[in-house]
Amino acid sequence: MNHPTDTITNALSFDIEDWFHMVGIDAVADPDTWPLPSIVVDQTEWIVQTLAEADVKATFFMLGWVAERYPQLARLIADAGHELGTHSYWHRKVYELTPQQFHQDMKRSIDVIESQSGQKVLGFRAPSFSIRPGTEWAFDVLADLGLVYDTSLFPARRGHGGYPCPPQPHVFRDAPGGRPIHELPISVMRIGPIKLPFSGGGYVRLLPGAVIRRGFSQLHKRGCPVVIYLHPRDFCPDCPRVPMPLHRRFKSYVGLGTTKRKLAMLLGRYRFDTCSSVLGITSSRAAR
Repeated sequence: MNHPTDTITNALSFDIEDWFHMVGIDAVADPDTWPLPSIVVDQTEWIVQTLAEADVKATFFMLGWVAERYPQLARLIADAGHELGTHSYWHRKVYELTPQQFHQDMKRSIDVIESQSGQKVLGFRAPSFSIRPGTEWAFDVLADLGLVYDTSLFPARRGHGGYPCPPQPHVFRDAPGGRPIHELPISVMRIGPIKLPFSGGGYVRLLPGAVIRRGFSQLHKRGCPVVIYLHPRDFCPDCPRVPMPLHRRFKSYVGLGTTKRKLAMLLGRYRFDTCSSVLGITSSRAAR
């Protein structure tokens, strides 16, 4: 069990996708080639066990494709007391879809996750944080589907996303339909004029623990929770590898041997809960 001394509760989340659900990699782009050798079941089971030992709850944003193929996973996560959210069905970038395609993809994902877990899905994280300026229509689709929060906005520059927004949890009100939705943006620290993501995926794998702790300290001084996001492949140094550009290879595989140690450090040092709990949301509440 963890014994953190920090008083701010942060959001702990995991994007449950397999190692081959990488955006923009030709070798794994065709769903007809899935499933390649899979790591998602073993690594997700390890995550759930690790959180049980630390007595910590988290949000698992699950791909509908994964949930449908491995139906035991959603039930495992729910039975352990965690929150299930959706990460879409196919792991396609939002800005490459039409509103109708996005709605169909999301409904399929939500239906399978809810049927398997017995939970109502409240939240969404876009693949590759791919809600960017010009795709605000996506929030109307989320509202149409009954979702009450999003954690897709990435307030720094990145390859597939990036959206200027307040760094703290807030209510997003700029959807074309005008309906508000709770937003939990991804955490970014400042080093001089530079905005540096530090709390998820390749950033956690690359950055030294001291830099990650500095990011926590900086946000906590402003009263802002940190959002941690990790993937099953982040904990798997021997996961399969396929051809890809050198810069993507670095981002995909750097620091894989460090992630378990860094998660243990975070669990022992800071308070965590689900995304909905950090936002103060229950199934009966919506943005106002």
